Amino acid sequence: MKKIKKAVIAVAGSGTRLLPATKAMPKEMLPIIDKPIIQLVVEELVEAGIKDIILVTKWDKKPLEDHFDRNFELECSLKKNGKEERLKEIVKLSEMANFIYVRQKGPYGNGTPVLSAASIVEDEPFVYVWGDDLVKSKISFTKQMVDDYDKTGSLMIGVQEVPKDQVDRYGIVKLQPGTMRIEDIMEKPNIEHAPSLLADFGRMILNQEIVDVLKNTSLGKGNELWIVDAIRTYVKNGGEFYAKKIEDGKWLTTGDPLNYLKATLEYAIDRDDINGELVEYFQELIKRKK
Repeated sequence: MKKIKKAVIAVAGSGTRLLPATKAMPKEMLPIIDKPIIQLVVEELVEAGIKDIILVTKWDKKPLEDHFDRNFELECSLKKNGKEERLKEIVKLSEMANFIYVRQKGPYGNGTPVLSAASIVEDEPFVYVWGDDLVKSKISFTKQMVDDYDKTGSLMIGVQEVPKDQVDRYGIVKLQPGTMRIEDIMEKPNIEHAPSLLADFGRMILNQEIVDVLKNTSLGKGNELWIVDAIRTYVKNGGEFYAKKIEDGKWLTTGDPLNYLKATLEYAIDRDDINGELVEYFQELIKRKK
């Protein structure tokens, strides 16, 4: 069984729900305190032993490439001013992994990035990730998934329970009774038709079999190509696919203003250098609000 050494990150979205902030900046570059969203995603992958990171981009994503590239002018400035720790941090960005950039081609939908990167991950298992989904956990969630794969060889997707009134925003899984094996998975079902409250999110382990199914998958809801539709076909044809819950952690989406702010606060509250004053400030705000 081949080891997982590659990851594909979908970063070709436009971030329209965060306009005008995303007019001239990719949504994945928005900061969570002092790190862009995409860096936190990459750090999670690197902690899991991923060596090759394939970012599926479009024309306006050059800042992503620049972020993981060397900046010799900045490095010289930091060195000249004796900021050695900052210098190490900046240099490390380009050395975290082997970064590969591929332009997305094809229809809208979260299945298209997989096909765009298919030739690079051919015949290998790989991690597939949304570039604006964070998982804050004690141990990298990708590492949790890869460790499970090393033991079982099972394909899987991350899941987390969501409120009932939010099931129509996500792919929702139905599990075989008493197991984590997926019996069915539906993209954005109506609330009355949702088989559970377990929503899938942007962490999954796929392989060539899923890629092959995806190549023959028709456009689905909204006339888009959905990875969930390919997984559903794979499962219906007897393939084994599992749901994976986060251990000691939480999925944080950043795709809209409210959830972006919530994610920032989740990370800020764990920062010893700022959490004390932050809590005091919010307590003052709450008093004023009352």
